[in-house]
Amino acid sequence: LDADNYETDPCLKEIRRAENYSWMDIVTIHKDKLPNYEEKIKTFYEEHLHLDDEIRYILEGSGYFDVRDKDDKWIRISVEKGDMITLPAGIYHRFTLDENNYVKAMRLFVGEPVWTAYNRPADEFPARKHYMKFLAEEAH
Repeated sequence: LDADNYETDPCLKEIRRAENYSWMDIVTIHKDKLPNYEEKIKTFYEEHLHLDDEIRYILEGSGYFDVRDKDDKWIRISVEKGDMITLPAGIYHRFTLDENNYVKAMRLFVGEPVWTAYNRPADEFPARKHYMKFLAEEAH
């Protein structure tokens, strides 16, 4: 994807159409740009899940998403300018900045955004059960 021209990038436009990402905003995570920066960074790094997919398109900067594998071990995913990542609903994850301490990302949603994070343990939610079923099916 062309992060420098995201407003007119035809590839991004097609992804948004195909996946029905009807809502978007842009968030900058930096101590001078994000209100309550220290508190937010700690919140992002708490292991949690969402009931909807988490879609992020990195416009500037870089960071890490940590996700759990099928054996409940951490996998670190580095994201940088031009990367798009989709974390499925129900997956435990966390986010942190790297040594640059800066990322600007587009947040995309199908429909209205829901920001609620459920810290672990949150295994009772249908989204978590669906995700675990998906992992079990993929293992066979």
